[in-house]
Amino acid sequence: MIRLLSVCFFACWLLLPTPVLSATAVALPLNEQQRAWLAEHRQLRVGVVLQAPYAQFDRRLQQLSGANVELMNWLAAALQVELVWQQYVDQAALEAAVRTKHVDLAPGLSQTPAGLRLWLYSDPYMRVPQLIVGVRNGGAAVDLEQLGAQDPVAVRMPSAVADYLHGTYVNLNLQAAANEREALQSLLSQQVKYAVVDQAQLSRLSREGEFAGLAVVGDIGLPQLLRIASRRDWPELSGIIDSALRAISPKQLDQLHGRWLQLKYPRLAESPGFWQNLSLLFAVLLLMALAGLFWLRRQLHTLERSLLAARHAIELREAAEEALRLTQFSIDQSTVGILWVNWDSHVRYANRAAEQMLGYLPGGVVDRPLIEFEPSLHMDRWLALWKRARSSEEGPLSFETNCRRADGSALPADVSLSFLRFRQAEYLVVFITDVTERRRALAALQESEARLQGIAANVPGLVFRLERPRPDAPVDFAFISEGSESLVGYSATTLLAADRGLRSLVHVDDKASYHHSQDLALASDSDWHWQGRILTRDGSQRWADIKAIARHLQDGLVVWDGIVWDISENKRIELELAESRAQLRELSAHLESVREEEKARIAREVHDELGQVLTVLKLETSMCELAYAELDPGLQERLNSMKRLIANLFQLVRDVATALRPPILDAGIGSAIEWQAQRFEARTQIPCLVQVPESLPALADAKAVGLFRILQEALTNVMRHAQAHTVELRLTLEEDELCLTVSDDGCGFVVAPGRSNSFGLVGMRERVLMLGGSLSIDSRLGEGTNLSVRIPLD
Repeated sequence: MIRLLSVCFFACWLLLPTPVLSATAVALPLNEQQRAWLAEHRQLRVGVVLQAPYAQFDRRLQQLSGANVELMNWLAAALQVELVWQQYVDQAALEAAVRTKHVDLAPGLSQTPAGLRLWLYSDPYMRVPQLIVGVRNGGAAVDLEQLGAQDPVAVRMPSAVADYLHGTYVNLNLQAAANEREALQSLLSQQVKYAVVDQAQLSRLSREGEFAGLAVVGDIGLPQLLRIASRRDWPELSGIIDSALRAISPKQLDQLHGRWLQLKYPRLAESPGFWQNLSLLFAVLLLMALAGLFWLRRQLHTLERSLLAARHAIELREAAEEALRLTQFSIDQSTVGILWVNWDSHVRYANRAAEQMLGYLPGGVVDRPLIEFEPSLHMDRWLALWKRARSSEEGPLSFETNCRRADGSALPADVSLSFLRFRQAEYLVVFITDVTERRRALAALQESEARLQGIAANVPGLVFRLERPRPDAPVDFAFISEGSESLVGYSATTLLAADRGLRSLVHVDDKASYHHSQDLALASDSDWHWQGRILTRDGSQRWADIKAIARHLQDGLVVWDGIVWDISENKRIELELAESRAQLRELSAHLESVREEEKARIAREVHDELGQVLTVLKLETSMCELAYAELDPGLQERLNSMKRLIANLFQLVRDVATALRPPILDAGIGSAIEWQAQRFEARTQIPCLVQVPESLPALADAKAVGLFRILQEALTNVMRHAQAHTVELRLTLEEDELCLTVSDDGCGFVVAPGRSNSFGLVGMRERVLMLGGSLSIDSRLGEGTNLSVRIPLD
């Protein structure tokens, strides 16, 4: 009955009206760049293909309605933009419109490989399943794996669903239908046993009385994922659409799905036969549950009585065994030798650990005086210890000694005495701990410390250790070797003072980097490395290299063992080498600038001087033709040949001048990149896509020429080695940097670390360094190459 009431309440809740999507209280997570882009594009053109229930035009009201229309209106209200609706008869017309850039958005599209060339797709916002429809008879659900040739299935052909069914279910008998209506009509006329229809079209057709006797009996498992497509040249719009879609809650999308794609007739689970069987099953389960509950209660009462009786017996047994637990633990579990000794120093009880330590057989220690195990423990001393232990309130008495074994050998041991009264008798309990390994470890530790002191004293540098005594305590130097005297002029004792340490030696200009590197290593419990200047006792300056390795101890603490090297000579050589490299790079930049200026001068002279001479020569030839061509027929042919040679010379002069310095550079780097891409495409027949900003700031001539030469070298490498099908050039302005990216889909190569053997790559890197920029290459075998150059505008 409770289950039946729950089902009724759920059905009533489904019949309640659902609210329309509202964007009044939604705050979209847009960044400043996206908001600025929206401020410049307040009107967006939306293209839709008229197909109910996604988009349909009401001629009486003169307005569009449908699931996609409601979703786009919500997005427009959330983004505060105006939508201009454009209707198309089919998908081909919509794709033709986006090619001519007459459409900005298109909702309700499925992502396809061909569509990726035209659109940028959002994440799916609606899932439209492909349903299996049959005659409503209360039968079982349909499994396509079990259908054979005797069960024909109608499906719209051609379609992706039909291709999926052909490829997945080989034994399925598929019947072609022109559309979903024809497939359902074939089902009603008993030409087929089942029909496959998507939920959107089924929700539209289910409202017609002709198809009232049908029901959904299954799902093929291939849903249609609807997305919003946007123009590829507006990636900002795609990111804005994704952010807006994420702001819509799944509950709102489910309501949108239910409002427009809700089926009129029930699924298989809503048929009368199904609910009758389900009610009968619930009744049987209810009776079984009542019977099980009654049986469990009887068992519970029985178990409670047994538990009370067992608990009482356990309490009695624990009270009886309490007196024996200490003895049992001392004898069977303790690894410490335990002797119970009377006032006369004779042993009254010994555990197995004590017998094994002293080298006696079981029972061989009892009734022996302690002086046999410790020769210095004569009777007077024993009685004095007895009185102290009996009257002492400070706890057990302890001391170190060498016990004597049964074979006469010595046993290094810690002895502890504790007074005990047991059964109206008094004893001293002697605890014996074997410390042979501890003394051996102590001797090894002392020897190791001596060896460490010797090694540290002979290391050409300063050896130190940083320790943190507690996890929340500050670190401090626990050890500094005597090499500090030769390195900085201070003794180790002076540097170990609380207010000194290595920090007091750091040059004032390098203190910030020293503390930053040390704090970072201490906070993350990692290795510490720092290079900088330190000051010696006489005020001289030295370069030091500090390296310390972090070691994690068992108690969770960390120590840093390190050494300080004097690298003053190496640093001097390094600085001189860096200065030499900088001078060489400046010289190379100057030579490159002179070379480009010389190329420009030669190009102007070749173009102007040779151009003038060729122009005069062409005029003289024309004058000869006018004056003497009619006198000699053979002269006309020679004059024509001379004209052709002069024209070839004109073209050669232009090619030489262009190779030395393209005149297009005077129009700006953007125009020069587009011109070079057209020449590359004409020469290699490889498509070259170019993306250049409409407006660029003024760029220095040296940087424009350098960037253009880098582009020429990159395209030359693509033509020679890449075997690419397409090349993409992108010039972007990012803050104060100009970024040029050359991407191809060729064979790629392995980028070797360090110095490259390719003179082309070396030349490009040197040009970029001379311009104060950076170059990065990302390439993998079979995945193409991506070259990125960044040059500062300043």
